[in-house]
Amino acid sequence: MDSPMCLVENADGELHVVPGAIKYLMGLNQQVIVVAVVGLYRTGKSYLMNKLAGKRKGFALGATIQSKTKGIWMWCVPHPEKRDHTLVLLDTEGLGDVEKGDSKNDAWIFSLAILLSSTLVYNSRGTIDNQAVENLQYVSELTERIKVNSSSAASSSHDDEEGGDAQFVQFFPNFVWAIRDFTLLLEIDGRNVTEDEYLEHSLELRKGGGKKNLMYNLPRECIRNYFPSRKCFVFPTPTTPANMPHLDSMDEADLCGSFRKVADTFCRFIFQESRTKTVKGGHKVTGRMLGHLVNTYVETIAKGSVPCLENAVLAMAQIENQAAVDEGLAVYQRGMEEVKALFPVAMGQISAHHLRSDHQATQAFMKRSFKDENGDFLKALAVAIAKHYADLLNQNEDASEKKCASLLEKLSAPMAQKIKEGIYATPGGYELYCNHHDNMVAQYRAEPDKGVRAEEILEQFLKEKSLEKNSILQADKKLTENEKKIHEEQEQRALAEQAVKMEAEKQHQLEKLIQERERSHQEGICQLEAKMVQEAKEKQQELERALDSKLHEQEKLMAKGFTEKEAAMKEEIQSLREKEEAKREEKEEQSRNFRAIAQGVMESVSNGLGHYFNYKKAREQRKAIVFKEQVRFNLKSGAVDNIPDKERMTLEQDKMATPKLKTGAVGNSKDTTLPKVNTGTTGKSPGSEV
Repeated sequence: MDSPMCLVENADGELHVVPGAIKYLMGLNQQVIVVAVVGLYRTGKSYLMNKLAGKRKGFALGATIQSKTKGIWMWCVPHPEKRDHTLVLLDTEGLGDVEKGDSKNDAWIFSLAILLSSTLVYNSRGTIDNQAVENLQYVSELTERIKVNSSSAASSSHDDEEGGDAQFVQFFPNFVWAIRDFTLLLEIDGRNVTEDEYLEHSLELRKGGGKKNLMYNLPRECIRNYFPSRKCFVFPTPTTPANMPHLDSMDEADLCGSFRKVADTFCRFIFQESRTKTVKGGHKVTGRMLGHLVNTYVETIAKGSVPCLENAVLAMAQIENQAAVDEGLAVYQRGMEEVKALFPVAMGQISAHHLRSDHQATQAFMKRSFKDENGDFLKALAVAIAKHYADLLNQNEDASEKKCASLLEKLSAPMAQKIKEGIYATPGGYELYCNHHDNMVAQYRAEPDKGVRAEEILEQFLKEKSLEKNSILQADKKLTENEKKIHEEQEQRALAEQAVKMEAEKQHQLEKLIQERERSHQEGICQLEAKMVQEAKEKQQELERALDSKLHEQEKLMAKGFTEKEAAMKEEIQSLREKEEAKREEKEEQSRNFRAIAQGVMESVSNGLGHYFNYKKAREQRKAIVFKEQVRFNLKSGAVDNIPDKERMTLEQDKMATPKLKTGAVGNSKDTTLPKVNTGTTGKSPGSEV
């Protein structure tokens, strides 16, 4: 992004997302580190953002008393130190702008900055006095502006009301206070202190009750309790008052050396310490996901509702997980294009491509999905892949059938011409026919790359030609009746052997399907397990970070003698520890659910492949119908003597049982002797093509 763009517009007292900015975020697949700056108007917030972007100009720097930034502006730049991460800088509208009149949106802009960022920079001028802290009034209103859990959650009301501080610290950004134009000495009671010590001193609580002390302590307690870490930087005045209006056009070398030093230290801290943006559950956020969050939060505010972290994450998970399914399927389809272009191919070849593409598709899904706790979206991907694979298996079989049928038609054409010329209708013609027939089969077998139905199509062809072969046998006057009977038996044995080869081919394909399904299942389990372990780890880190923050805060309060706060702090810490224990129990429950999810995925794959087996069953039923119609055609044409006894017997049984042939009847027939012949489209006469 060459320059900043408006992300959230504040117009006529209403907040709106800017479609162009959302579109940009939707195209950003890298994880993001989001730094937002908030503070009173005309305090130099935009300068810090430009500094972080490594640019002299970008965010508008005003030289007058008017606020320049309206709404929330965004600048996405490559992170200078973390590869494959994008640094998203959010410059917010100045708080307390007198020209706005109605300042109700100030609180919402402040809340949005917290919800969207991983580091929040609060920019102020002068010193951290009581007025400076009170200007942070919005932080004490956050419990009214942000909800952690949805109202439908069983424990939400209790958690939000009693454990809000403990929850906020889990999900809120790190807090950095940048004090501009600081002119005092960093001393407390004659002792030199660091910037952080100065901040901690300014946030110290007053002991005792009373409304005055409660009001004094409220914003300080919120800062201490809501944010997981605090950091302070004090910036001296960058240049003379006369040059301040021209700060954006001044060369860096012309700025005060001590100011440049602090600015460099500030940038280095932000680059090194700012965390990748996460959402509830510890899941790392990409630019695309940040776009979803912006949409959800701003739409919620526009409706007059309170943004809820849990609802936003659930809504985003639905969108992202469906997109993960689509992306995974697209990866699989692209992976199978290469082998599809080669159809027909052997089962081993298409199986190898399937396993590789399935693995890559699942990887792509796992990378993008999150909170797919019941595995519903993973099952959806498995079903989609299985159905697409089933379609490809069918296409490969159809391509194999077409190639084999075409090859047999080509190879048998010379013999068909000889039959027309009567070459085989002479004494000794059967032997000549058999020689030509065997040579044709040998040529067929020698042809490479016939695909998965090579033996099946040959078996169909040989059964069809057995009628022709038997006719030539019976017409050969050179052979005795005994010799004809021997040849008939030899032909039946040859057909039986070919049927065995065909069944072996089918069995090999079925075993391949079973093997690849098991292998794919095992790989999917490994990827799913790794995903669940990673998500559990992220949740645990989120909880541990909050617990560490609370323990550190408790230690500070106890050191200052705030014993009255001890009970409340212990309760919050106990609440976090109970959550930690609950996470462990949840992990065990997930382990139990893991097997159910894995079984569900297997069933989904089986259901998807059922499409393939149903197709094959229907095709076999159609072939049975076509073959019977072919036999009837031969009967009507007077070729009864040329039909083998077994086929004639089957046909007579069918005629007696059902005067009119129906598809359903054939489909339920238990007769396993019917040859399976594919004669092409039903619009042609039976036997008109192989």
